Amino acid sequence: MSKPVTYRFSFGPWNISEGGDPFGPDVRAAFPHDRKFALYKKLGFDGVQFHDDDVVPGLDDLKPAQIAARAKEVKKMLRDEGLTPEFVAPRLWFAHQTIDGAYTSNRAADRKYAWDRTRKCIDITRAIGSRAVVLWLAREGSYTRESKDARLAYRRLLETVDAILEYDREVEIWIEPKPNEPTDMAYVPTAGHAISLAYASRDHARVKALIETAHALLANLDPSDEMAFCLAHGKLGSVHLNDQNGLKYDQDKNFGSANLRGAFNQVRVLEEAGYGRRGEFVGLDVKTMRTQAGVPVTEHLAASRRLFLHLVEKVRTWDRARVEEYRAARDYEGLELYTLQHLMGVR
Repeated sequence: MSKPVTYRFSFGPWNISEGGDPFGPDVRAAFPHDRKFALYKKLGFDGVQFHDDDVVPGLDDLKPAQIAARAKEVKKMLRDEGLTPEFVAPRLWFAHQTIDGAYTSNRAADRKYAWDRTRKCIDITRAIGSRAVVLWLAREGSYTRESKDARLAYRRLLETVDAILEYDREVEIWIEPKPNEPTDMAYVPTAGHAISLAYASRDHARVKALIETAHALLANLDPSDEMAFCLAHGKLGSVHLNDQNGLKYDQDKNFGSANLRGAFNQVRVLEEAGYGRRGEFVGLDVKTMRTQAGVPVTEHLAASRRLFLHLVEKVRTWDRARVEEYRAARDYEGLELYTLQHLMGVR
């Protein structure tokens, strides 16, 4: 029997936040990004998720040499803390040029900006020692269907994927699907769309997906099924575990806080597939409650990691022989009751 996976965890510096939301001011003082790196190991995390401007603030206004110098500084910070940069994502939803999309904008000048920013992101990715670029296609969609030619938009997305693969022959692309927000209707809303783009690309082995719990739930899909779909194709680059209370805005709640059984099944799918054996991280993308006091606030990260590990033990002690008996008899009522009792610790 193979040795159980020892999981490695990651999160992004934005998960230690000032506590703002669209309806009010920040409720906590800012905590500098550079000081957050010292917190990772203490919380049990080894990997850092980045946006390009988390590494190099204000990079649109900097020259290549300045960008490279700052990336070198961050690489040293990570090395000094014993941390691994998991990925870098181009932040293509804040700039004025991306209000109507980046790669799928109707304006050629906007698309050029998006590609220039993406090239800078790839350079930053390699400079800090990472080999993965995450594409969260935040504004690649429409507010009215008639505003864009969807067929052309999909072609432009594929052309961008191919251009990245050509620009850097070693980097991987992890597409992070989401059905809505900030756009009303996204062009790559699910894992199926992301994997279809992968297979259509010039080097599909280097194109994978990053599945976020809340994003799958916003699409009214089961996150564990979305992860399993990617795993079945060998295309799960990473995960963003959190939770979601219904079909609302993207809440980034603590993992397992809204649906414990759903969290169990996500862990089960990852565990049964051997996820993590090739160095993949268990990424968390969780935000603390607005009411939480303190600077910095990190309890939400520690709690989500702890719950994941608790559910790993629940998965490993789930009686597989008993489960197979229920399956063989098609006694799914019995299987469901057994699973719920197992989660509750009832014998």
